[in-house]
Amino acid sequence: MKVLFVCLGNICRSPMAQYIFEDLIEKKGISDKFYIDSAATSTEEKGNGIYYGASSKLKQMHIKIGNHVSRQITAKDYDEFDYILGMEESNIKNIKRIVGKDKDNKIHKLLDFTRNPRDIADPWYTGNFDKTYDDIVEGLNGFMEYLEKRDKI
Repeated sequence: MKVLFVCLGNICRSPMAQYIFEDLIEKKGISDKFYIDSAATSTEEKGNGIYYGASSKLKQMHIKIGNHVSRQITAKDYDEFDYILGMEESNIKNIKRIVGKDKDNKIHKLLDFTRNPRDIADPWYTGNFDKTYDDIVEGLNGFMEYLEKRDKI
């Protein structure tokens, strides 16, 4: 299963989601069933690494960080991935602008898999990486429950 996490710049929320999800599936012993990546809707951070606030929070939580380089989502990504998970409504609009119609219902907000659907605020603006981390973990747990209920993993 291929999962792509998407936010505005691909330096905070989407790489956090990528690395937290990789940690979650590794602990469940199912890493071999997944390919995980992240991307941006904009080009403003293209080529940059993970933002220090995001990497600091992940390190604090003992989450392994890879050699992240920000990239923009492409129309080809729609065909390559099974799920494209944005962090907020503006991400969803921009993802659809880039990839076209969501004919296969692959595009969702991460927190739509929870009992409390909402946007995940951008910590680059809020400075609150703890809240962002908690929201992402909530979303990833909901997403995992969704996958498990549908026997997809």
